[in-house]
This record gives sequence, structure tokens and C-alpha cells, in this order.
Amino acid sequence: MRFSERYGYKPVKEVFQIESMDEDLRNGIWSVLDIFIWSKVQFAVEDLNVGYRLSSKSNPKLFSLCQKLWFSYFNQPTDELGSDWEKVLPELKKYFFDFKWYEVYDFLEFVAAEYDQDQLQEQFCKACNDLFEREMSAYRFVDGRIAQLTDNHEITAIEQALESKVDPVRTHIQRALELLSDKSSPDYRNSIKESISAVESLVAQVSGVDNGTLGQLIGKLGIDLHPALGNALKNLYGYTSDEDGIRHALMEKNSNDHHDAKFMLVVCSAFINYVEGKSEDK
Repeated sequence: MRFSERYGYKPVKEVFQIESMDEDLRNGIWSVLDIFIWSKVQFAVEDLNVGYRLSSKSNPKLFSLCQKLWFSYFNQPTDELGSDWEKVLPELKKYFFDFKWYEVYDFLEFVAAEYDQDQLQEQFCKACNDLFEREMSAYRFVDGRIAQLTDNHEITAIEQALESKVDPVRTHIQRALELLSDKSSPDYRNSIKESISAVESLVAQVSGVDNGTLGQLIGKLGIDLHPALGNALKNLYGYTSDEDGIRHALMEKNSNDHHDAKFMLVVCSAFINYVEGKSEDK
């Protein structure tokens, strides 16, 4: 994890790559394209045409894709496409690395829809989604289309919690974000633990009671908290505390994933903001 990510100097929106695309993500997408499509070109020997020729009988699907790209995507004359793959590929690569972040996703959608290869779309989209998750992209392929799974409201909730006036709260939320977004070795289990610990710290601060669990202290906040909301927090805390939960010392298998950790980070951040707002009003 980079220094800027470890110590919170990278904006949350950039960590989740909601309206941006860093070098690692862009490089990864190009590599997925190369693995599933570009590298499938076949060497051909036909009369005097020897080499990686798009127009050869060996590469009809790739040739068709490139024609569609030139005609419908790049709006370029198809007679300027050429047949020499060793010249076409660098042109595609230049286009790709000059794209704005959202144009990369447009390009991926187009390729996934237009490349006529049995079972390619499912495998290709899965590989893209695995990459998106690893690189903390806010987007995923859903039924062949790219959809945004992390929205600005979630990002705003986390950013606001990171500005909490209670130092332990900020520390726990920042650590939860670090553990979730560590690309080389994400720790979802402890990210969840840090998220709920942030709520515990806040509840202890607001209630003025140092001893007791979150479930016990919810009722001592001294704010107008709807019983249903209080029960929801107690149940959420129970999820992280019972024999199948995060904190159980004897837990041997970790079944928590990116979605669990992100959910807890967003929900806990929202609750922190809610309680702090209620406390300030009081």
C-alpha cells in the first residue's frame, strides 16, 4: 500500500476509484484484453501473405471486431484499418491509453458485446470484475453492462466519518479503509473489526461510560434514537461478536469478503455521522 493510502492522504473517492482510474487499474484492464482477445491472433501462411494478418482465414472474429471498432467506435474509415496485426495492435493500445477513465469502460462494454467468441463474454466479464474488485474500482460488469456499485453517498459518509471530532473514531475508520483497500493483501476480517470499533469508541465518548459493550451502551447515548435503529445496531454488533462472527478467538475460517467489509465501513460511518449530528443538535 502506498504512503498516501496508508496515512489517509488519498481522497476516499480515489481509493474507491469512483470517477477516476489509476495506472494499476488501466494496466490491468489492458492485460485482461490482451489475455482474452489480442493474444488470440493466429499466425497465418496464405499465398504470399505471411504473418499475423487480420484478413487471413485464421482470424475472422478478431478482424470483425476491429472493423466494428474502426467503423462504429472510433468513427474511422475501415479502409485505413490495415491487415498487419503488428501495426494495428499499437494503434489500439494508443487509443486505449489516451482514453479518459469513463471511455475505458465504454470500450470494455463495446468489446464484450461485439467480440463473437463462444463463452467469451462470461469469462471476460468475470476476469474484469475480479480485477475491478482487486483494484477497488467502483464498477462491475452486470449482465454484460458496466454498472456503478459504489455511489457518492457512500463515499461522502466515509469522508464525513473521517472528519469526526473523536480521535479514536477517525483512527478506526481510517484503519478500516486501509485494510479494505490494501491491493496486495486486503484484510476484510480486521477491516470489519475496525469499523465496529469506531462505533464503540463514539458510543463510549457520547455516553460517558467506558465499560460495557456496544449493545449495552446504545441505550445510554442520551439522544432520541428510534428503538428499531438501536436494535439494528445491536444486531449488527452481534454479527461481529458471536461464535460465527469476526471477533471470536477460535474462528478458524474467514469467509468475509470485499462486500462484507465495504458494507460495514459504510454503515458504521453513516451511524457515526448520525450520532454526532444528533449529539450536536442536543
